[in-house]
Amino acid sequence: MIYDLLRPLLFNLPAERAHHAAVTALNAALATAPARDAARAMYCVRDPRLEVERFGIRFPNPVGLAAGFDKSAESFNALGALGFGHVEVGTVTALAQPGNPQPRLFRLPQDGALLNRMGFNNPGAAAVSARLARTRSEPVLGINIGKSKAAALEDATADYLRSFDLLEPFARYVAVNVSSPNTPGLRTLQDAGPLRELLRALRSRGEERARARGATARPILLKIAPDLTDPQVDEVAGIALDEGIAGIIATNTTVSRDRLRTPAARVEALGAGGVSGAPVRARARSVVARVYHRTGGRLPIVGVGGIFDAVDAWKMILAGASLVQVWTGFIYRGPGIARDINRSLSAYLERDGLRSIDEAVGLAHR
Repeated sequence: MIYDLLRPLLFNLPAERAHHAAVTALNAALATAPARDAARAMYCVRDPRLEVERFGIRFPNPVGLAAGFDKSAESFNALGALGFGHVEVGTVTALAQPGNPQPRLFRLPQDGALLNRMGFNNPGAAAVSARLARTRSEPVLGINIGKSKAAALEDATADYLRSFDLLEPFARYVAVNVSSPNTPGLRTLQDAGPLRELLRALRSRGEERARARGATARPILLKIAPDLTDPQVDEVAGIALDEGIAGIIATNTTVSRDRLRTPAARVEALGAGGVSGAPVRARARSVVARVYHRTGGRLPIVGVGGIFDAVDAWKMILAGASLVQVWTGFIYRGPGIARDINRSLSAYLERDGLRSIDEAVGLAHR
């Protein structure tokens, strides 16, 4: 594989610089529609059994790209051409912000992980909205929104609504990020009171905007942290059901440093941030299973955390995830990851005599 040859070169660069270099190359290579068509012919797996319909959207396959890779919505069409069933851009905030000081993204190769404290660096909702207004989206596009760092916690709902108003017209679904560890105080929005207020306001605004254009409201999904306790997961899942939220994205990065193979002194020297990749795999799957059980399978779940191959994706689906997302696995495995996972998922369905991903979702609970 070409990426197997390129990865050592990229991994010799600082992580954020390597990311920008890779994105620049991807955007240049797939800048035209014919180039993206050629990429789709190479990377897209077409199997009707892989199609998933959730919250009114038909996804061509269950493997998506998580938020955090295309923060500013500059590459979603190129990324979609790599075979992803959906691409989630962001996190986007109402106000433009540079994020935390660099360096702020680090690889932990011994753990198959990344550590980041990016801090929602993005050009702001107005700039992203203007970009989306002039670019037709080719993949199923999710837009992930978060709180501006400058917005006080008591003003969080108004801040989210500003982003929602600007970005909702371009999204197939909107993901509400209250779970990043890199914006001070953000995770307190997962507490019952603030969470109900926020979700109720966003859903009401979405319905209001949908009525004005004579259409159905955009689905709203809630992205939660792996560091919630089990009772907190139960509470959040119950609130999501009560407030009519379309689905849960489980999970974000973890602040835990437990069981890392990277020497503790090295991890401590890197400083604060959320860990993604293999170290969060087990907890993310556990949260997915708990949400599925708590909601009786009534709330669609997007499983995220440590998905590097089809085995990881299949276990997440069996735990209750209708869709899965990759991010760190994409960095370590390269542009063929969605194709490789989808090919194997097709084989698993054939092996087990299943006609669809739907038949596999939550199979471990039956």
